[in-house]
Amino acid sequence: MLTIESGKQHRFCDGISRRNFLQIGSLAMGGLSLPQILRAQDLSGKRDSHKSVIMIFLSGGPPHQDWFDLKPEAPAEIRGPRVPIATNVPGLEVCELMPQLANMADKFSFIRSIVGAEGRHASFQCMTGRKTSRQPQGGWPSLGATVSKLQGGSDPAVPPFVGLSPKMRHYPWADAGQPGFLGVAHAPFKPSAEGKQDMILNAVNAERLDDRKSLLASLDSMRRQAEVIEEMQGIDAYTKQAFGILTSSKLAQALDLSKEDPKLRDRYGRGSTKPAGYGDAGPLLNDYFLMARRLVEVGVRCVTLAYGRWDWHGKPHGTIFEHEEEHFPMLDQGLTALMEDLQNRGMDKDVSIVVWGEFGRTPRISPKVGRDHWPKVSCAMLAGGGMQTGQVIGSTNRFAEHVESRPVGFNEVFATLYHNLGIDVNSATVTDLSGRPMYLVDEGQPIRELI
Repeated sequence: MLTIESGKQHRFCDGISRRNFLQIGSLAMGGLSLPQILRAQDLSGKRDSHKSVIMIFLSGGPPHQDWFDLKPEAPAEIRGPRVPIATNVPGLEVCELMPQLANMADKFSFIRSIVGAEGRHASFQCMTGRKTSRQPQGGWPSLGATVSKLQGGSDPAVPPFVGLSPKMRHYPWADAGQPGFLGVAHAPFKPSAEGKQDMILNAVNAERLDDRKSLLASLDSMRRQAEVIEEMQGIDAYTKQAFGILTSSKLAQALDLSKEDPKLRDRYGRGSTKPAGYGDAGPLLNDYFLMARRLVEVGVRCVTLAYGRWDWHGKPHGTIFEHEEEHFPMLDQGLTALMEDLQNRGMDKDVSIVVWGEFGRTPRISPKVGRDHWPKVSCAMLAGGGMQTGQVIGSTNRFAEHVESRPVGFNEVFATLYHNLGIDVNSATVTDLSGRPMYLVDEGQPIRELI
């Protein structure tokens, strides 16, 4: 067992002593040590290819009729004040608050006809492609957990699944994706709430240490000593790998945005760590988009993040249109910067992006000047991954109340993402706790217009 000792027996509020904080052999994530996690991932097999997914969850449910399914001919109480603007895709219009998206619309595909939403304020359906009802023992695994199980890590110093969702008062929005019946070995690695320099290990944030510089110095010293200690040759291979992750600079550097050109950070929009709108949701932190690019660049297969607060019922918390004037421009800047950055680095064919929320919003504006929950139809945007972009899939009726053509289920979106990762949903299975093989989606096939 490898331990970084502090020389003092400070204790945290949860009873964990600082002396035992970084014990490589017993560093636990939900009761399973890091070497065991790595061993479990290795048993599932790994592939040489490095395809990735970035899932951007718009917590609360974005208003489809104010984003890219505008109805300018509808009555005022339906269409609202938003003005559609032309894009570089003939016939496609988007909200006037998203001019950069309009200029890059050919890099995205727009789905106006997502159906099957549960209507729950949670990320579960967007993370798993499944409904919460009729779950097997242990629960359905998320996309990232499934990819971790089937493909393992692309680099021994980098976890396959990272969740950037910040802490929120309403936890179901902050859920980065559960491992379900696949077990904690395939849970997401979660940086701290700020998503930058500190990382959560054993549920203890490094910033809670009263002598962080000493800890970092100890890590550096331990690594140098380990490289020359003959006994290191005999320890378990997975413990070595766990030690490598903790002491490798690759993951820490990916999370350190200070290493980026300030001009690129400005292009992404940086953003704020403060909760957006009112305080039970996440921030408009555009640094997350840049961090997601850095993570997939070093080998992470799936990055999930929650962005903003899109549950706008109106007064007394501000009108929906006031919130749109804050959220839409920030999303416009961060999302287009991400796509542009991936393309400039030659990564756009290997990285798939999906942007969506848990449901849509009511067509009719409420007396409180808001839009309420509307699970009958919602929307999504996809990009990258070698998909056919620059198109609109599906349509709604004249008031954006229900689907008029080409309904698309959550399962079809997931089948498409798995396809982009090189996973065949018609043959790939994961085994549940009863030993039964389970298909990755419920009867869905990749979206034919995209592949």
